[in-house]
Amino acid sequence: MTAQADRGERVTLCLAGDVMTGRGVDQLFARASSPVLFEPFVPDAREYVALAERRNGRIPRPVAPDYIWGDALDEWRRVAPAARIINLETSITTSGDHDRGKDIHYRMHPVNVACLQAAAIDVCVLANNHVLDWGPAGLEETLDTLAGAGLRITGSGRDQAAAAAPAIVGRPGGGRVLVYACGSSDSGIPASWAAGARRPGVNLLPDLSPDTARALGARIARDRRAGDVAVVSVHWGSNWGYDVPRSNVAFAHALVDAGVDVVHGHSSHHARPIEIYRERLILYGCGDFINDYEGIEGYEQYRGDLPLMYFATLDARTGALVGLGLTPLRISRMRLARASQLEAAWLRDTLDRISAPFGTRVALDADNRLTVAGNPAGRGPLRPDAR
Repeated sequence: MTAQADRGERVTLCLAGDVMTGRGVDQLFARASSPVLFEPFVPDAREYVALAERRNGRIPRPVAPDYIWGDALDEWRRVAPAARIINLETSITTSGDHDRGKDIHYRMHPVNVACLQAAAIDVCVLANNHVLDWGPAGLEETLDTLAGAGLRITGSGRDQAAAAAPAIVGRPGGGRVLVYACGSSDSGIPASWAAGARRPGVNLLPDLSPDTARALGARIARDRRAGDVAVVSVHWGSNWGYDVPRSNVAFAHALVDAGVDVVHGHSSHHARPIEIYRERLILYGCGDFINDYEGIEGYEQYRGDLPLMYFATLDARTGALVGLGLTPLRISRMRLARASQLEAAWLRDTLDRISAPFGTRVALDADNRLTVAGNPAGRGPLRPDAR
């Protein structure tokens, strides 16, 4: 779907965090779901739009399908990654059967899948704690809607085999990007949402043990061909805070030891540390990419309004990370804009501080983008311009 960015044996991926196009964001489009919510304090999704407008100014409505992506579209055109991978954290359905065991429910009207097409998204990860907010019928409509729109999915399905199957993005000249998705119960995914032999649901991990990582690695080894790169996208951990549990670190390392090239972590509403382990990229939390939190008070110290685009360039022959560049953005009027120099510097300082214990350093370049350096296996610093 997107242009190819390979040079020789290199492949560049764009990895983003949670894309929450339901609830308030859905209300921006010409046709939206019912605004009625079943939350303890907010009864109408349009209140989230009003909060955003009070913070940053009026949002013109209705908006075009590409409105929410803003300056991210220019960045995708500039880099032309081989795959654009997001965690799509919403149900896409007209179902009215909300999960009564949850307080927060995300839903986007099926016609608004056009916003994902407008961004030429290659892979929608669905192993998260909102994809079943509107019940099994809502999940099945989500699967049908995405498939009908030509979008690849992974992490949820009509049974366990489908939920565990990878999304596959072909590359001109051979080789593929294989994306596997799974979720951990510590991210808030209910155990009842786990897919079964004849039950639709999420590819829910039994635990974060080395044995579970090795089993996933064995599955990847069976699927893999020469020239393929393998990404495991995992929804795990709490919403706020920079600490990474030892269990998550051990699981990520075990995945790499088992043959995974990139660990794409998400669930936290802000960026978490970056690690380069055995020349492989581990993102412990990419943060939100699109949400309707603008104007909500609390946790401002984490700057969840500053998303990042992670552009990772790999050696397709080995899966080793060759270069990593990050583009800082800001959510304003429910649209992505380039971050200011001060905002980019804040992200640089924060990511550099929290990633330093993992041996990773982050710098701010002249274009107001971030570059990442490490010393993987003694090979010297990464080249952020290695595309």
